[in-house]
Amino acid sequence: MTDQAAHGSRTAYTAFTWGHAALTAEFATDPAGTPRMTRLAPAGTTAPPPPPGAPLPLVEITALGHGAGWSGQRFTDAALGSRLRYRSHTAERDGAWHRLRIDLHDPGSGLSAEVRLSSPEGMSVLRGEVRLRNDGARPLVVQSVSSLLIGALPSPDALDVHEARNDWLAECRWHREPLRASVPGLNRAAHEHDSRACRFLAGQGSWPSAGHLPMGALTERLGRGGEGDGYRKGDRNGPGGRCGAGGANGHGGGHEAGNGVGNGVGGGTGRAWLWQIESPVGWRWDTGERAGAAYLALNGPTDAEHQWRERLAPGEEFTTVPAALALGASLDDAFAQLTAYRRVLRRPHPDHTALPVVFNDYMNTLMGDPTTERLLPLIDAAAEAGAEYFCIDSGWYDDDTRGWWDSVGAWQPSARRFPDGGIEAVLAHIRARGMVPGLWLEPEVVGVRSPVAATLPDGAFFTRDGVRITEHGRHQLDLRHPAARAHLDTTVDRIVGEWGVGYLKLDYNITVSPGPQGPDDTSPGGGLLGHARAYLDWLSAVLDRHPALVVENCASGGMRMDGASLAVAQLQSTSDQQDPLYYPPIAASAPTAVPPEQGAVWAYPQPEFSAAETSFTLGSALLGRVHLSGHLDRMAPDRLRLVQDALATYKAIRHDLRVAVPCWPLGLPGWTDPWVALGLRAGGTTYVSVWRRGGPSDRALPLPHLAGRAARAEILHPSAPLGTARWRADRAELTVALPTAPACVLVRLTTTDG
Repeated sequence: MTDQAAHGSRTAYTAFTWGHAALTAEFATDPAGTPRMTRLAPAGTTAPPPPPGAPLPLVEITALGHGAGWSGQRFTDAALGSRLRYRSHTAERDGAWHRLRIDLHDPGSGLSAEVRLSSPEGMSVLRGEVRLRNDGARPLVVQSVSSLLIGALPSPDALDVHEARNDWLAECRWHREPLRASVPGLNRAAHEHDSRACRFLAGQGSWPSAGHLPMGALTERLGRGGEGDGYRKGDRNGPGGRCGAGGANGHGGGHEAGNGVGNGVGGGTGRAWLWQIESPVGWRWDTGERAGAAYLALNGPTDAEHQWRERLAPGEEFTTVPAALALGASLDDAFAQLTAYRRVLRRPHPDHTALPVVFNDYMNTLMGDPTTERLLPLIDAAAEAGAEYFCIDSGWYDDDTRGWWDSVGAWQPSARRFPDGGIEAVLAHIRARGMVPGLWLEPEVVGVRSPVAATLPDGAFFTRDGVRITEHGRHQLDLRHPAARAHLDTTVDRIVGEWGVGYLKLDYNITVSPGPQGPDDTSPGGGLLGHARAYLDWLSAVLDRHPALVVENCASGGMRMDGASLAVAQLQSTSDQQDPLYYPPIAASAPTAVPPEQGAVWAYPQPEFSAAETSFTLGSALLGRVHLSGHLDRMAPDRLRLVQDALATYKAIRHDLRVAVPCWPLGLPGWTDPWVALGLRAGGTTYVSVWRRGGPSDRALPLPHLAGRAARAEILHPSAPLGTARWRADRAELTVALPTAPACVLVRLTTTDG
């Protein structure tokens, strides 16, 4: 890190550089003493200096009595941000992490802010969070505070913005449009101001990824292309999506999708800025124009979107949710960087390297209606197929003929469903067949008819105006209350400690918005964030007590697919999608949100499926975490062998999945694309899953990172190939022919020229 200082007539001028071998950030104070980031780039790259006025303050804050300096939808140009003066900075190395702390202070309000920036060694990823402290004499009510604020990006004229719609049964649907579609170009000189417009997204309620993933990206557009929707063309004759070559650390490269975007501009490769907001509840990001350059503001919950406010009495503190920004030579490269960052960030656990196959009895199988009679043959069939964990899903506690939805909460096993030896006899049978037993649990909810609803105090639940919040026949526990936490600790320690369960699928099937407002809460959004943080703290403590326990994070599929939860849980449910024909775009896009080895993808072959249909549904899971289901106990021997072969293939390659980074030879998929492809790159090996749901019988998949390289292409799945795969080194293309649809193949390319 380098520093320089010069003393002017008004204040000390300070400039310094911080970073490491893969990332460089430059900072300078303005004449008033406000520090700004003037440059952020992968180390060793060059860029022109930013336009005057483009760099932003390091943090933007709105508070009651201290609003925006320039009104609009944007979370920039707030009054407090430009008043925060530089006091000092410190840099240190903490294991794999480089950390920078910049201390700021506003003499007028007494507010202090510590901007905390960090970056893992060797990765062009910047993580930011801000700690506020009220050093003034009067309370201060904060309404928003940025976690990471970046200005001086390229002109909006050259940028596309990417976002991911994320709905129940239809997760991870990325699309893009020119930033100018939301932020029109104006004559700044004539108006003396930038546009008030911005492109923004915000999460809602206690499902952080409902509606959209808490992510986004900007890519720099180079060249020109034809018409297209931005993700779905990518054919051989256009400058379409591809797994690219190059990029920092040898990852990624070259993804710009489709034959262009809606305005006909696009096509080539370009730099990418990819972000995630690591909030377990509300979040907001916006991007727009400042002084001819683009900016990016990443926030947790805000007053405007989430009814979040934080009242800081003198001496009190608040720390924002973190946000991370990955920089890449292309969008694929940025996703590779973000994948590596997620692996460094998460809690260490043996599951991340073992990657066992999980059978779950729910999807298209028992559907929440387990009994001893139904489970025992299914357990035997799952063990014969090669499963290593067996999870009994919902319904195991249901002893009520009126239904269990609004009576859950005690989490005691049903005597009616397990008459001979109880559930513990079934769990023992799972162990006897060489598998680890698992159970489904929805810990945060208590049904309105549950006895727990009457025994726990009101303070243990979400309340507003003194009334318990009720959502879809359930009350929501507030994990900040000791009685709520004690109830769940007793439950988990009984299930794991006494019954010997080694896997918990933790579901969450209601969403509460905007949140609770108990007697100590300034706002509903503040109460919701407080609970969510307490929930993750509780889960971390559970894993501390039971270090071998494997936890799957689920919320009606992928409605809680956020960075904060992924850093604690071992697996992430990607969807509740029951139709195997709709799963390919979800499975192919899931690595944008979760590392491949954490993304649980359902594979639910059925006895009535043809061989091709069986291979199709199994193939969707082979580059993620296999969540096997289906009535295996009713399968003919030849069909069960197909399942066994697929799991054997998965076990042979899973050692590569835990270190691989994703790429998309055909670009990120559209929901109805006839051909879909996902690539994973691991050293000299590239795996490509290819799905055909219609369209022509063959397709060329560009893989420029293997351009000019001799490679052997082999179809690993299905064991009796349904088509052919041929590698053309001179064209850097893998051509796959699948004569029938639907069909899915897994291809492995291994370089043979050193």
